[in-house]
Amino acid sequence: SAASDVYKRQVIIPARGGSKGVPGKNIRPLNGKPLIHYTVEAARSLFNDSDICVSTDSDEIKKVVEQIGLKVPFIRPKELSQDSSGSHEVILHALDFYEKKGFEPEAVILLQPTSPLRTAKHIDEAVKLFGPSLDMVVSVKESSSNPYYNLFEEDSSGFLKKSKKGSFVRRQDCPPVWEYNGAIYVINVNSIKKNRLHKLSNIKKYVMDDISSIDIDTELDFKLAEFIMTNKYYL
Repeated sequence: SAASDVYKRQVIIPARGGSKGVPGKNIRPLNGKPLIHYTVEAARSLFNDSDICVSTDSDEIKKVVEQIGLKVPFIRPKELSQDSSGSHEVILHALDFYEKKGFEPEAVILLQPTSPLRTAKHIDEAVKLFGPSLDMVVSVKESSSNPYYNLFEEDSSGFLKKSKKGSFVRRQDCPPVWEYNGAIYVINVNSIKKNRLHKLSNIKKYVMDDISSIDIDTELDFKLAEFIMTNKYYL
């Protein structure tokens, strides 16, 4: 496999059946292919099938994944598939499943199916940045909003004040600000067992461009991704 083999990894692709914004989005066809297939294919070009776990609560998603030959090892319990269920519980549930089988990975690579333009190359590069001294490597994009420039908070009198004090005249002079794009998380297993994702501290960024970072959350995102794919904007 192309991804460096210095530590044991488990790929987890979390795919819930219910979705408020775009019903059935994980298996909805995007440019002629179910959305989740893009992520499965990117993972498969780097890892063995036995290292890839689609964690889902849906028989329908299981069926769509198994259409391309990747076995789905379990159906996730309903209590881990609520709107309120976080990635943390889903990761721990999958880790527990593999530990009972005698496999104890040192890192989890979480790939959300809502990032269809994230490629195997992106995953490989992010994985190579990870090391045991880190809690996490996470994919980001540069944010177009900046707390020194165009992000504001209300003060006690209800007036808008810049979120961060600074005397920058142009946005490009401000320190860059990064936002998680949801595409790739390479997580230290020891760290995730002790803390939730938002409490991890030793985090390194893996930068992706805006187009590769598209995260499908709404109908508009779906249409945008389809437009980019059909017009080959990202080549």
